[in-house]
Amino acid sequence: MADIRVFAGTYGQQFAQAMCEDFGVPLSPVKVSRFANDCLQTQLLENCRERDVFLVQPVVTPAQESLMELLLMVDAAKGASASRITAVMPHFAYARSDKKDAPRISIGGRLVADLLATAGVDRILTMTLHAPQVHAFFRVPTDQLNALREIASHFRDDDLSNTTVVSPDLGNAKSASAFARLLGTPVAAAAKERFDGDQVRISSFIGDVAGRDVIVLDDEIAKGSTILAIIDLLAEEGAQSVRVACTHGIFADDAVERIAAKPAVSEILTTDTVPPPNGTPHPKLTVLSVAPAFAEAMRRIHSGESVSALFNPGDV
Repeated sequence: MADIRVFAGTYGQQFAQAMCEDFGVPLSPVKVSRFANDCLQTQLLENCRERDVFLVQPVVTPAQESLMELLLMVDAAKGASASRITAVMPHFAYARSDKKDAPRISIGGRLVADLLATAGVDRILTMTLHAPQVHAFFRVPTDQLNALREIASHFRDDDLSNTTVVSPDLGNAKSASAFARLLGTPVAAAAKERFDGDQVRISSFIGDVAGRDVIVLDDEIAKGSTILAIIDLLAEEGAQSVRVACTHGIFADDAVERIAAKPAVSEILTTDTVPPPNGTPHPKLTVLSVAPAFAEAMRRIHSGESVSALFNPGDV
């Protein structure tokens, strides 16, 4: 493993440390400086020449700061003659800017993908992009992992004989169906409309949820508007209990507290792709680590093995 170097930005330190412990390689230090004019500078503090370099940084709040740190680390590794540079982004916030749905609007996901390639990234390793088309924005090889195995393993030991998996919208139905197959449960999907801002309306469910224990599976929870609307409609439809699961738990504006306050909600489950919020963890919140999955992907990338089995939920 002497040919590997793993560095992490300010917002990827905890995740990178867990990756490195699982992989058995040290986490190399990075120095991040800020000049008087507020510009950032990064310095990689170990030799990168002809090394396989992995740069770990989720694009999370503050998104512009975390992204700029990553771009500067890429530039530093390129200037240090790294043999290959892989950007490890457990969460890619700009994936939500994926289409032109208003006049004269920017498509940030595609722009950031271009910036990474221009900076010198040779490969991307990420998890659960917001929509399938975002994967095509990247002009370098991109491995998109998912957390379905880890989330399914958490629930698999429970009695699921009366459980239905619910997708919050039709766009997420494919992932929810794959997740339901892992658990051996039926699946239902909500019909969702999103209006300006955070206004969401859930009009109906495709599938039966009356008298059922429900697991709501989403890719990301930001302010929780969609999840709160689904929980209310599930109560109207006669669901017995609700557990909420997502890959990326952003939980802005006290979303955990607002979701947990719903009497039907017994658990909120997420992964560690986004650094946990400061403060005391909520008793209903469970955080699963996906660092081992990233460590295995890193090992396979370095050794030239196939990574596809890691992001195909059917290969369990």
